[in-house]
Amino acid sequence: MSRQRSMETIAKSEYVTIGELVRLTDTRYSTLKFYTEEGMLPFEQAEQNLTRRYRREESVERILWIKERRREGRTIPEIKALLRNAQDLLEEGK
Repeated sequence: MSRQRSMETIAKSEYVTIGELVRLTDTRYSTLKFYTEEGMLPFEQAEQNLTRRYRREESVERILWIKERRREGRTIPEIKALLRNAQDLLEEGK
C-alpha cells in the first residue's frame, strides 16, 4: 500500500490522482468517478492498467464549476451540454 502524499506536495503537483482530487475538492470518490466516466472530467492514462492522472488546476476548477452548476439546480445532461458548448467555442477560437 502506498503512502499518501502531503497536501503541500499535492498542491504543487501538475498531476494528481482521483483520490487526491477527493481531498482537494471535498467531493466523494464515487462522484468524481462518475464525472470521469461521463466524460466531464478529463484525464490522462499512459496505458490501460496505469493510474489515471488529472491535471490538478484544470480538474479542481472543473469540479468546482460543476458543483456550482449543481447548486443552481442544473441536471447532469444540462451540465454536459454546457461543457460541450464551451469546448466547441474553444476549438473554434483556435
